[in-house]
Amino acid sequence: MLTPEENKLLTHVMPGDPMGDLMRQHWTPVCLLEEVKDNDGTPVLVEVLGSRMVAFRDTEGRVGLLDELCPHRLASLVFGRNEGCGIRCLYHGWKFDVEGNAVAMASEPPETEKSMCSKVKHKSYKTVEWGGFLWAWLGEEGKEPEFQLPAFAPNKEVQVSILKIRIPANWAQILEGQIDSAHSSSLHSSDMVPAKVDSAAADDKSWYRPTTDKSPRMQAARTDYGFQYCAIRRPISNASTHDYIRLTQYVAPYYAMIPPNTSYNVSAVIVPIDNKNSNFHFIAWGNPETTPDTKAWREFAHAVPGVDVDPITWATVGNMENRFRQDRLKMKEGDFTGISGIPNQDIAMWVSMGPIVNRTDDILGASDLAIVEFRRVMVEAAQKVANGEPAIGTNPSIPQAKIASFQGVVPKESDWRELWKENVV
Repeated sequence: MLTPEENKLLTHVMPGDPMGDLMRQHWTPVCLLEEVKDNDGTPVLVEVLGSRMVAFRDTEGRVGLLDELCPHRLASLVFGRNEGCGIRCLYHGWKFDVEGNAVAMASEPPETEKSMCSKVKHKSYKTVEWGGFLWAWLGEEGKEPEFQLPAFAPNKEVQVSILKIRIPANWAQILEGQIDSAHSSSLHSSDMVPAKVDSAAADDKSWYRPTTDKSPRMQAARTDYGFQYCAIRRPISNASTHDYIRLTQYVAPYYAMIPPNTSYNVSAVIVPIDNKNSNFHFIAWGNPETTPDTKAWREFAHAVPGVDVDPITWATVGNMENRFRQDRLKMKEGDFTGISGIPNQDIAMWVSMGPIVNRTDDILGASDLAIVEFRRVMVEAAQKVANGEPAIGTNPSIPQAKIASFQGVVPKESDWRELWKENVV
C-alpha cells in the first residue's frame, strides 16, 4: 500500500508535478508516425503530460509539433490548413512553419505584415522519427540529450507493429498491468494456452506456453533504467530439473519489455495524456519474416481502427457501459473472460478500477512483487526529481537498445539475471 502522498507522486503528471517533470527529462513518444504520414495531411491533435499540441507534416515532408492554440487569438490550429510548408489558422489566416516561425498574417495590412511576422514565434518542439513513433523533447529548451534508440526498435531492420488505444485510466495502473506476470495465467488463459511446447509459441489465433502453473514465484532486481523481474513457473516437461522463466524489463518511465515468443518480441509503451487518461501502445517487433505486420497485429488483438477503436480518438468501442462487449455465452462455452483480444481484457480491468487507483486500500500478495517494486522505484524517482536530482534512466551511458526480455525453459541452476542478454537484437 502507498500513502495518499505517495500515490499522488506516482500518478500525477501535469506540468509542475514531480512525475511529470521526470517524464519531461526523457524523449517522449507523442503520436504514431502513421498519424502524420502524408505531406500536407490532416493536422493531428497531440495530448501528452497535460499539454496539447498540433503535429503536421509539411509540403517538403518535415514534421512540425507546435502548441495547439494560435498565439493570435488562441483558436485551435488542429482545424488549420496544412499547405505551402506551414499550418494556417482558419480564424485570421496566421501561418506558421514547422519551427514555429510566423510566415504569413492574412489579417494584417501588407505594409505591416512582414514586421509583425518577425516579432511572433510560436512554441515548437524538437522531434525525432523512429520505430513507428514521433518522439518529442518536452523538457527545458536546449537541454535535450541525444536521442537513444529504444529497445523495441534497435535498428531499421526490425519490423515494428503498433496498436494504439486511448484509455480513461492513469498511466501507473496500466503500467502495473503490463509488468504483472501473474494475471496472465487467469485473465488471458483462453488466449495464452498451456501446451507441450519447448518454448512460448504463437500463431494467428493464440499464444502457447509450456506450463500450467498459475502461481509463479517472483524475484526482482533494480537497474539504472528501472528494474527487471522474473516469474518462475513449473514447466509441463522436466519439472524436477527445469524452470519456466519469464523475465520482464521495466525501462522508466514509458515502456516495458514483455517476455517474447518464438516468433516475435512484445513491448508496451504507456504515455500519460493527463492524470486520468493515457495512450496505450502494444507492440510486436522483431524479424520481419516472423513478426505480424501492423494490420495482422491489430486484427489478432481486436484493436482495429474503425472496428474496435475509434479511428480519430483511438478510444475503444468497448467500454464500461457496454461491458467491453463481453459475451457471456462464450464464457459458458469455455472462454474465460468473454472479451475478445488480450489488450481489451486488460483494459476492462484497468478501467474498472476507476481513473486513478486508490493504492492506500489495495491488498497485495506474494505474486505482486513486481507491482511493489514498480511503486517503490518510481515514487523514489519522483522524490529525487522533486529534490533537484536527475530523472531515472537519463544517464547517457545506459545502452537502451541493448535491453531485452526473456522466456524459456531452463535448468534450475540458471541465473535469470543473465538470461536476457542472449536475446539482445
